Amino acid sequence: MLSERIVTGALRILNRRYLGQYPADVTHLPDPLAGKPYTLYLHVPFCERLCPYCSFNRFLYGEERAREYFTALRTELTRTADLGYHFATLYIGGGTPTILLEELCETIDLARRLFPEIREVSAETSPNHITDATIAALKSRVDRFSVGVQSFDDTLLQQMARYDKYGCGQQVFEQVQRAVGHFHSLNVDMIFNFPSQSRKMLERDIEMVRATGANQTTFYPLMASPKNRRELARTIGAIDYAREAEYYRTVCDGLAPEFEAASAWTFSKEKGGMIDEYIVDYDEYVGLGSGALSFVGGRIYNNTFSLSDYRARIADGRTAIAQMGRAYGPKARMRYRFVTDLFGLRLDKERFRRDFGVSADAGLWMELAFLKMAGGIATNTAEEVTLTPKGRYLLLVMMRETLAASNDHRDHQRELLPAEEKLLLQDDGPLRCGPSGHEPTPVVVAQSSVEEFSVVS
Repeated sequence: MLSERIVTGALRILNRRYLGQYPADVTHLPDPLAGKPYTLYLHVPFCERLCPYCSFNRFLYGEERAREYFTALRTELTRTADLGYHFATLYIGGGTPTILLEELCETIDLARRLFPEIREVSAETSPNHITDATIAALKSRVDRFSVGVQSFDDTLLQQMARYDKYGCGQQVFEQVQRAVGHFHSLNVDMIFNFPSQSRKMLERDIEMVRATGANQTTFYPLMASPKNRRELARTIGAIDYAREAEYYRTVCDGLAPEFEAASAWTFSKEKGGMIDEYIVDYDEYVGLGSGALSFVGGRIYNNTFSLSDYRARIADGRTAIAQMGRAYGPKARMRYRFVTDLFGLRLDKERFRRDFGVSADAGLWMELAFLKMAGGIATNTAEEVTLTPKGRYLLLVMMRETLAASNDHRDHQRELLPAEEKLLLQDDGPLRCGPSGHEPTPVVVAQSSVEEFSVVS
Protein backbone atom coordinates (compact mmCIF):
# COMPACT_ATOMS: atom_id res chain seq x y z
CA MET A 1 0.00 0.00 0.00
CA LEU A 2 1.57 3.28 -1.14
CA SER A 3 0.10 5.35 1.71
CA GLU A 4 1.53 2.89 4.26
CA ARG A 5 5.00 3.17 2.72
CA ILE A 6 4.80 6.98 2.76
CA VAL A 7 3.72 7.05 6.42
CA THR A 8 6.36 4.50 7.41
CA GLY A 9 9.16 6.42 5.71
CA ALA A 10 8.08 9.79 7.08
CA LEU A 11 7.74 8.51 10.65
CA ARG A 12 11.16 6.86 10.60
CA ILE A 13 12.62 10.28 9.81
CA LEU A 14 10.45 12.37 12.15
CA ASN A 15 10.77 10.03 15.14
CA ARG A 16 14.55 10.37 15.15
CA ARG A 17 14.03 14.07 15.82
CA TYR A 18 10.99 13.96 18.09
CA LEU A 19 12.12 11.01 20.23
CA GLY A 20 15.78 12.01 20.54
CA GLN A 21 17.06 12.38 24.12
CA TYR A 22 20.22 13.55 25.83
CA PRO A 23 21.65 13.24 29.38
CA ALA A 24 20.22 15.86 31.70
CA ASP A 25 20.47 16.94 35.32
CA VAL A 26 16.81 17.51 36.23
CA THR A 27 15.86 18.26 39.82
CA HIS A 28 12.15 17.58 39.31
CA LEU A 29 9.43 17.49 36.69
CA PRO A 30 7.83 20.79 35.65
CA ASP A 31 5.05 22.00 37.90
CA PRO A 32 1.63 20.75 36.81
CA LEU A 33 -0.86 23.12 35.26
CA ALA A 34 -3.70 24.05 37.60
CA GLY A 35 -6.81 21.99 36.97
CA LYS A 36 -5.15 19.81 34.33
CA PRO A 37 -5.60 16.03 34.75
CA TYR A 38 -2.66 13.78 33.96
CA THR A 39 -2.17 10.04 33.61
CA LEU A 40 0.15 8.18 35.99
CA TYR A 41 2.24 5.25 34.78
CA LEU A 42 4.16 2.92 37.12
CA HIS A 43 6.78 0.53 35.76
CA VAL A 44 7.61 -2.82 37.39
CA PRO A 45 10.65 -4.24 35.54
CA PHE A 46 10.76 -7.86 36.75
CA CYS A 47 9.83 -11.18 35.14
CA GLU A 48 10.40 -14.80 36.17
CA ARG A 49 11.51 -15.50 32.61
CA LEU A 50 12.48 -13.00 29.93
CA CYS A 51 10.65 -12.97 26.60
CA PRO A 52 13.27 -12.32 23.91
CA TYR A 53 10.87 -10.18 21.86
CA CYS A 54 10.18 -7.70 24.69
CA SER A 55 12.05 -4.42 24.48
CA PHE A 56 10.83 -2.82 27.69
CA ASN A 57 13.11 -2.29 30.66
CA ARG A 58 12.93 -5.65 32.43
CA PHE A 59 15.19 -7.90 34.50
CA LEU A 60 15.13 -11.42 35.90
CA TYR A 61 13.14 -11.53 39.11
CA GLY A 62 14.80 -11.73 42.50
CA GLU A 63 12.63 -11.25 45.56
CA GLU A 64 15.01 -9.03 47.53
CA ARG A 65 15.76 -6.63 44.67
CA ALA A 66 12.09 -6.55 43.69
CA ARG A 67 11.02 -5.62 47.23
CA GLU A 68 13.70 -2.92 47.37
CA TYR A 69 12.46 -1.63 44.04
CA PHE A 70 8.81 -1.43 45.14
CA THR A 71 9.90 0.50 48.24
CA ALA A 72 11.79 3.00 46.08
CA LEU A 73 8.84 3.23 43.68
CA ARG A 74 6.48 4.15 46.52
CA THR A 75 8.94 6.80 47.69
CA GLU A 76 9.01 8.27 44.18
CA LEU A 77 5.22 8.12 44.14
CA THR A 78 4.98 10.10 47.38
CA ARG A 79 7.39 12.76 46.10
CA THR A 80 5.33 13.14 42.94
CA ALA A 81 2.27 13.87 45.07
CA ASP A 82 4.27 16.64 46.76
CA LEU A 83 4.66 18.31 43.34
CA GLY A 84 0.89 18.82 43.16
CA TYR A 85 -0.04 16.56 40.25
CA HIS A 86 -3.59 15.24 39.88
CA PHE A 87 -4.04 11.93 38.07
CA ALA A 88 -7.28 10.72 36.52
CA THR A 89 -6.04 7.22 35.67
CA LEU A 90 -3.28 4.85 36.77
CA TYR A 91 -1.57 2.35 34.46
CA ILE A 92 0.85 -0.28 35.78
CA GLY A 93 3.03 -2.11 33.29
CA GLY A 94 6.27 -4.00 33.10
CA GLY A 95 7.80 -6.45 33.23
CA THR A 96 5.19 -8.35 35.19
CA PRO A 97 3.50 -6.08 37.73
CA THR A 98 1.91 -9.06 39.52
CA ILE A 99 5.34 -10.55 40.27
CA LEU A 100 4.96 -9.67 44.00
CA LEU A 101 1.24 -9.42 44.65
CA GLU A 102 1.34 -7.94 48.13
CA GLU A 103 3.82 -5.26 47.03
CA LEU A 104 1.64 -4.39 44.04
CA CYS A 105 -1.45 -4.09 46.23
CA GLU A 106 0.37 -1.86 48.71
CA THR A 107 1.51 0.37 45.84
CA ILE A 108 -1.98 0.66 44.32
CA ASP A 109 -3.45 1.45 47.74
CA LEU A 110 -0.86 4.17 48.30
CA ALA A 111 -1.53 5.69 44.87
CA ARG A 112 -5.25 5.84 45.59
CA ARG A 113 -4.62 7.50 48.98
CA LEU A 114 -2.23 10.06 47.52
CA PHE A 115 -4.40 10.71 44.46
CA PRO A 116 -8.05 10.10 45.42
CA GLU A 117 -9.14 11.52 42.07
CA ILE A 118 -7.87 8.35 40.30
CA ARG A 119 -10.99 6.84 38.74
CA GLU A 120 -9.57 3.81 36.96
CA VAL A 121 -6.60 1.48 37.37
CA SER A 122 -5.16 -0.75 34.64
CA ALA A 123 -2.57 -3.45 35.32
CA GLU A 124 -0.78 -6.00 33.17
CA THR A 125 -0.23 -9.64 33.98
CA SER A 126 1.02 -12.88 32.45
CA PRO A 127 -1.14 -15.98 31.93
CA ASN A 128 0.57 -17.96 34.71
CA HIS A 129 -0.26 -15.23 37.23
CA ILE A 130 -4.01 -15.59 36.82
CA THR A 131 -4.70 -17.44 40.06
CA ASP A 132 -7.48 -17.35 42.63
CA ALA A 133 -5.20 -15.35 44.93
CA THR A 134 -4.40 -12.78 42.23
CA ILE A 135 -8.04 -12.37 41.26
CA ALA A 136 -9.14 -12.01 44.90
CA ALA A 137 -6.48 -9.37 45.62
CA LEU A 138 -6.96 -7.27 42.49
CA LYS A 139 -10.63 -7.45 41.56
CA SER A 140 -11.44 -4.57 43.94
CA ARG A 141 -8.27 -2.63 43.07
CA VAL A 142 -7.96 -2.98 39.29
CA ASP A 143 -10.58 -1.94 36.74
CA ARG A 144 -8.78 -3.17 33.64
CA PHE A 145 -6.74 -6.37 33.76
CA SER A 146 -4.63 -6.93 30.65
CA VAL A 147 -3.23 -10.41 29.93
CA GLY A 148 -0.23 -10.77 27.63
CA VAL A 149 -1.16 -13.71 25.39
CA GLN A 150 0.27 -12.75 21.94
CA SER A 151 -1.06 -15.92 20.29
CA PHE A 152 -2.84 -19.17 21.09
CA ASP A 153 -0.96 -20.99 18.32
CA ASP A 154 1.60 -23.47 19.70
CA THR A 155 4.04 -23.00 16.84
CA LEU A 156 4.09 -19.23 17.30
CA LEU A 157 4.33 -19.58 21.07
CA GLN A 158 7.44 -21.72 20.59
CA GLN A 159 9.01 -19.20 18.23
CA MET A 160 8.28 -16.41 20.72
CA ALA A 161 9.83 -18.49 23.55
CA ARG A 162 6.50 -18.45 25.40
CA TYR A 163 5.50 -22.11 25.17
CA ASP A 164 7.82 -23.19 27.96
CA LYS A 165 6.90 -20.20 30.14
CA TYR A 166 3.12 -20.32 29.98
CA GLY A 167 2.16 -23.63 28.41
CA CYS A 168 0.40 -24.48 25.19
CA GLY A 169 -2.30 -22.32 23.66
CA GLN A 170 -5.09 -24.32 25.25
CA GLN A 171 -3.59 -23.87 28.71
CA VAL A 172 -3.26 -20.12 28.15
CA PHE A 173 -6.86 -20.02 26.91
CA GLU A 174 -8.09 -21.70 30.10
CA GLN A 175 -6.07 -19.30 32.27
CA VAL A 176 -7.66 -16.29 30.59
CA GLN A 177 -11.10 -17.76 31.13
CA ARG A 178 -10.47 -17.90 34.89
CA ALA A 179 -10.42 -14.10 35.06
CA VAL A 180 -13.62 -13.54 33.07
CA GLY A 181 -16.30 -11.71 35.02
CA HIS A 182 -14.01 -10.51 37.81
CA PHE A 183 -12.89 -7.21 36.27
CA HIS A 184 -14.70 -4.36 34.57
CA SER A 185 -12.45 -4.86 31.55
CA LEU A 186 -10.50 -8.05 30.84
CA ASN A 187 -8.16 -7.34 27.95
CA VAL A 188 -6.32 -9.95 25.88
CA ASP A 189 -3.11 -8.69 24.24
CA MET A 190 -2.39 -10.27 20.85
CA ILE A 191 0.16 -9.87 18.03
CA PHE A 192 -0.50 -10.07 14.31
CA ASN A 193 1.74 -10.16 11.23
CA PHE A 194 4.43 -12.36 12.75
CA PRO A 195 6.53 -13.60 9.78
CA SER A 196 5.50 -17.24 10.14
CA GLN A 197 1.87 -16.47 10.96
CA SER A 198 -0.55 -17.61 8.28
CA ARG A 199 -3.97 -16.09 7.77
CA LYS A 200 -5.47 -19.33 9.07
CA MET A 201 -3.44 -19.00 12.28
CA LEU A 202 -4.65 -15.43 12.71
CA GLU A 203 -8.29 -16.37 12.12
CA ARG A 204 -8.01 -19.10 14.75
CA ASP A 205 -6.47 -16.63 17.22
CA ILE A 206 -9.43 -14.31 16.65
CA GLU A 207 -11.85 -17.17 17.26
CA MET A 208 -10.03 -18.09 20.46
CA VAL A 209 -10.16 -14.51 21.75
CA ARG A 210 -13.90 -14.40 21.17
CA ALA A 211 -14.32 -17.76 22.89
CA THR A 212 -12.47 -16.68 26.05
CA GLY A 213 -15.31 -14.43 27.11
CA ALA A 214 -12.98 -11.45 27.57
CA ASN A 215 -14.69 -8.14 26.83
CA GLN A 216 -11.68 -6.38 25.31
CA THR A 217 -8.74 -7.28 23.09
CA THR A 218 -5.78 -5.45 21.62
CA PHE A 219 -4.21 -6.72 18.39
CA TYR A 220 -0.79 -5.11 17.98
CA PRO A 221 1.07 -5.29 14.68
CA LEU A 222 4.56 -6.72 15.06
CA MET A 223 6.77 -3.79 16.09
CA ALA A 224 10.49 -4.41 15.70
CA SER A 225 13.34 -1.99 16.25
CA PRO A 226 15.76 -1.60 13.32
CA LYS A 227 18.26 -3.93 15.00
CA ASN A 228 15.69 -6.63 15.60
CA ARG A 229 14.11 -6.38 12.16
CA ARG A 230 17.45 -7.63 10.84
CA GLU A 231 17.64 -10.41 13.44
CA LEU A 232 14.09 -11.45 12.72
CA ALA A 233 14.76 -11.64 8.99
CA ARG A 234 17.81 -13.82 9.66
CA THR A 235 16.06 -16.31 11.96
CA ILE A 236 12.41 -16.56 10.94
CA GLY A 237 11.79 -14.26 8.01
CA ALA A 238 11.34 -10.62 7.13
CA ILE A 239 8.28 -8.74 8.33
CA ASP A 240 5.85 -8.52 5.43
CA TYR A 241 4.41 -5.02 5.68
CA ALA A 242 2.61 -5.50 2.38
CA ARG A 243 0.24 -8.00 4.00
CA GLU A 244 -0.13 -6.06 7.28
CA ALA A 245 -3.17 -4.15 6.01
CA GLU A 246 -4.79 -7.41 4.88
CA TYR A 247 -4.22 -8.99 8.29
CA TYR A 248 -5.57 -5.86 9.99
CA ARG A 249 -8.78 -6.16 7.96
CA THR A 250 -8.96 -9.81 9.00
CA VAL A 251 -8.78 -8.73 12.65
CA CYS A 252 -11.42 -6.01 12.27
CA ASP A 253 -13.81 -8.22 10.31
CA GLY A 254 -13.24 -11.24 12.54
CA LEU A 255 -14.04 -9.37 15.76
CA ALA A 256 -17.11 -7.55 14.40
CA PRO A 257 -19.86 -7.02 15.31
CA GLU A 258 -19.36 -8.24 18.87
CA PHE A 259 -16.28 -6.08 19.36
CA GLU A 260 -16.19 -2.44 18.24
CA ALA A 261 -13.04 -0.41 17.66
CA ALA A 262 -12.10 1.63 20.74
CA SER A 263 -8.84 2.75 19.17
CA ALA A 264 -6.95 1.81 16.03
CA TRP A 265 -5.92 -1.51 17.60
CA THR A 266 -8.10 -2.01 20.69
CA PHE A 267 -11.56 -3.55 20.37
CA SER A 268 -14.18 -3.62 23.12
CA LYS A 269 -17.61 -5.07 23.70
CA GLU A 270 -18.61 -2.02 25.76
CA LYS A 271 -17.95 1.62 24.95
CA GLY A 272 -16.18 3.98 27.30
CA GLY A 273 -13.76 1.56 28.93
CA MET A 274 -10.03 2.04 29.51
CA ILE A 275 -7.70 1.21 26.65
CA ASP A 276 -3.94 0.66 26.46
CA GLU A 277 -3.19 3.99 24.83
CA TYR A 278 -3.76 6.27 27.81
CA ILE A 279 -2.53 9.39 25.98
CA VAL A 280 -5.70 9.33 23.88
CA ASP A 281 -7.68 10.86 26.75
CA TYR A 282 -4.88 12.68 28.58
CA ASP A 283 -2.12 14.03 26.38
CA GLU A 284 0.42 14.42 29.18
CA TYR A 285 1.53 11.77 31.62
CA VAL A 286 4.03 11.05 34.37
CA GLY A 287 6.00 7.81 34.37
CA LEU A 288 7.60 6.51 37.58
CA GLY A 289 10.05 3.67 38.01
CA SER A 290 13.20 2.56 36.24
CA GLY A 291 13.05 3.22 32.49
CA ALA A 292 9.66 4.96 32.63
CA LEU A 293 8.86 7.88 30.32
CA SER A 294 7.08 11.11 31.16
CA PHE A 295 5.70 13.68 28.73
CA VAL A 296 5.04 16.93 30.57
CA GLY A 297 5.12 20.51 29.36
CA GLY A 298 5.76 19.36 25.81
CA ARG A 299 8.98 17.51 26.63
CA ILE A 300 10.03 13.87 27.13
CA TYR A 301 11.69 12.87 30.40
CA ASN A 302 13.22 9.40 30.75
CA ASN A 303 14.06 7.74 34.05
CA THR A 304 17.32 5.84 34.43
CA PHE A 305 17.25 2.29 33.11
CA SER A 306 19.70 1.05 35.75
CA LEU A 307 18.19 -0.58 38.84
CA SER A 308 21.12 0.38 41.05
CA ASP A 309 21.14 3.96 39.79
CA TYR A 310 17.37 4.19 40.29
CA ARG A 311 17.58 3.00 43.90
CA ALA A 312 20.53 5.30 44.62
CA ARG A 313 18.82 8.35 43.15
CA ILE A 314 15.64 7.77 45.16
CA ALA A 315 17.61 7.03 48.36
CA ASP A 316 19.58 10.27 47.93
CA GLY A 317 16.43 12.33 47.44
CA ARG A 318 17.15 12.96 43.78
CA THR A 319 14.90 12.55 40.77
CA ALA A 320 15.11 9.34 38.73
CA ILE A 321 15.24 11.37 35.49
CA ALA A 322 18.47 10.70 33.58
CA GLN A 323 17.58 11.99 30.10
CA MET A 324 15.20 14.38 28.41
CA GLY A 325 14.21 15.39 24.91
CA ARG A 326 14.00 18.74 23.25
CA ALA A 327 10.97 20.93 23.84
CA TYR A 328 8.15 20.39 21.35
CA GLY A 329 7.29 23.47 19.33
CA PRO A 330 3.74 24.40 18.30
CA LYS A 331 3.82 22.29 15.11
CA ALA A 332 5.14 19.23 16.95
CA ARG A 333 2.44 19.59 19.59
CA MET A 334 -0.23 19.85 16.87
CA ARG A 335 1.07 16.69 15.21
CA TYR A 336 1.14 14.97 18.57
CA ARG A 337 -2.53 15.86 19.09
CA PHE A 338 -3.34 14.79 15.53
CA VAL A 339 -1.98 11.28 16.14
CA THR A 340 -3.25 10.78 19.69
CA ASP A 341 -6.78 12.03 18.99
CA LEU A 342 -7.17 10.13 15.73
CA PHE A 343 -5.65 6.99 17.19
CA GLY A 344 -8.61 7.22 19.54
CA LEU A 345 -10.76 7.53 16.37
CA ARG A 346 -11.82 11.19 16.70
CA LEU A 347 -10.03 14.53 16.38
CA ASP A 348 -11.89 17.07 18.50
CA LYS A 349 -11.69 20.32 16.50
CA GLU A 350 -13.15 22.53 19.21
CA ARG A 351 -10.59 21.31 21.74
CA PHE A 352 -7.84 21.75 19.15
CA ARG A 353 -8.76 25.40 18.50
CA ARG A 354 -9.05 26.08 22.23
CA ASP A 355 -5.61 24.63 22.97
CA PHE A 356 -3.67 25.93 19.96
CA GLY A 357 -5.51 29.11 18.98
CA VAL A 358 -5.85 27.94 15.38
CA SER A 359 -8.23 25.61 13.58
CA ALA A 360 -7.17 22.05 12.84
CA ASP A 361 -7.81 22.67 9.16
CA ALA A 362 -5.26 25.51 9.20
CA GLY A 363 -2.74 23.99 11.62
CA LEU A 364 -2.82 20.50 10.14
CA TRP A 365 -3.74 21.21 6.53
CA MET A 366 -0.98 19.02 5.09
CA GLU A 367 -1.66 16.06 7.39
CA LEU A 368 -5.41 16.22 6.78
CA ALA A 369 -4.91 16.60 3.03
CA PHE A 370 -2.76 13.47 2.96
CA LEU A 371 -5.26 11.52 5.04
CA LYS A 372 -8.11 12.62 2.76
CA MET A 373 -6.17 11.76 -0.40
CA ALA A 374 -5.41 8.31 1.04
CA GLY A 375 -9.12 7.69 1.69
CA GLY A 376 -8.68 7.78 5.46
CA ILE A 377 -11.27 10.40 6.47
CA ALA A 378 -14.86 9.37 7.10
CA THR A 379 -16.18 12.77 8.27
CA ASN A 380 -14.66 16.23 8.52
CA THR A 381 -17.09 18.67 10.09
CA ALA A 382 -16.74 21.83 12.12
CA GLU A 383 -16.67 19.71 15.28
CA GLU A 384 -14.60 16.63 14.42
CA VAL A 385 -12.61 14.44 12.09
CA THR A 386 -13.32 10.71 12.10
CA LEU A 387 -11.68 7.85 10.23
CA THR A 388 -12.54 5.20 7.69
CA PRO A 389 -11.19 1.67 8.26
CA LYS A 390 -8.26 2.60 6.02
CA GLY A 391 -7.66 5.69 8.12
CA ARG A 392 -7.59 3.55 11.28
CA TYR A 393 -4.96 1.37 9.66
CA LEU A 394 -2.79 4.38 8.78
CA LEU A 395 -2.94 5.56 12.40
CA LEU A 396 -1.93 2.07 13.45
CA VAL A 397 1.09 2.39 11.14
CA MET A 398 2.03 5.70 12.76
CA MET A 399 1.88 4.16 16.22
CA ARG A 400 3.75 1.05 15.07
CA GLU A 401 6.66 3.11 13.80
CA THR A 402 6.76 5.33 16.87
CA LEU A 403 6.89 2.37 19.23
CA ALA A 404 9.54 0.67 17.10
CA ALA A 405 11.65 3.83 17.41
CA SER A 406 11.13 3.79 21.18
CA ASN A 407 12.20 0.16 21.26
CA ASP A 408 15.41 1.13 19.48
CA HIS A 409 16.12 3.68 22.23
CA ARG A 410 15.49 1.05 24.91
CA ASP A 411 17.80 -1.41 23.17
CA HIS A 412 20.54 1.23 23.23
CA GLN A 413 19.99 2.02 26.92
CA ARG A 414 20.21 -1.67 27.77
CA GLU A 415 23.65 -1.80 26.18
CA LEU A 416 24.82 0.93 28.60
CA LEU A 417 23.78 -0.91 31.78
CA PRO A 418 26.44 -1.90 34.34
CA ALA A 419 27.94 -5.36 33.78
CA GLU A 420 26.24 -6.84 36.85
CA GLU A 421 22.84 -5.69 35.62
CA LYS A 422 23.43 -7.05 32.14
CA LEU A 423 23.63 -10.48 33.79
CA LEU A 424 20.02 -9.97 34.86
CA LEU A 425 19.08 -9.74 31.17
CA GLN A 426 20.26 -13.27 30.46
CA ASP A 427 17.63 -15.95 30.79
CA ASP A 428 19.24 -19.37 30.66
CA GLY A 429 16.16 -21.32 31.65
CA PRO A 430 15.55 -24.54 29.70
CA LEU A 431 13.27 -24.53 26.71
CA ARG A 432 11.03 -27.56 26.52
CA CYS A 433 10.25 -29.11 23.15
CA GLY A 434 6.87 -28.24 21.78
CA PRO A 435 4.11 -30.57 20.60
CA SER A 436 5.85 -31.15 17.31
CA GLY A 437 8.83 -32.68 19.12
CA HIS A 438 11.23 -30.11 17.69
CA GLU A 439 13.23 -27.72 19.77
CA PRO A 440 11.67 -24.25 19.52
CA THR A 441 13.63 -21.40 18.00
CA PRO A 442 13.24 -18.27 20.14
CA VAL A 443 13.09 -15.08 18.14
CA VAL A 444 14.30 -11.69 19.27
CA VAL A 445 11.55 -9.21 18.43
CA ALA A 446 11.17 -5.87 20.15
CA GLN A 447 7.43 -6.00 20.66
CA SER A 448 5.80 -3.47 22.95
CA SER A 449 2.94 -3.85 25.29
CA VAL A 450 1.75 -0.32 25.12
CA GLU A 451 0.87 0.24 28.77
CA GLU A 452 4.17 2.11 28.91
CA PHE A 453 3.80 4.60 26.13
CA SER A 454 6.18 6.87 24.31
CA VAL A 455 5.55 10.19 22.66
CA VAL A 456 4.34 10.03 19.10
CA SER A 457 5.18 12.47 16.38
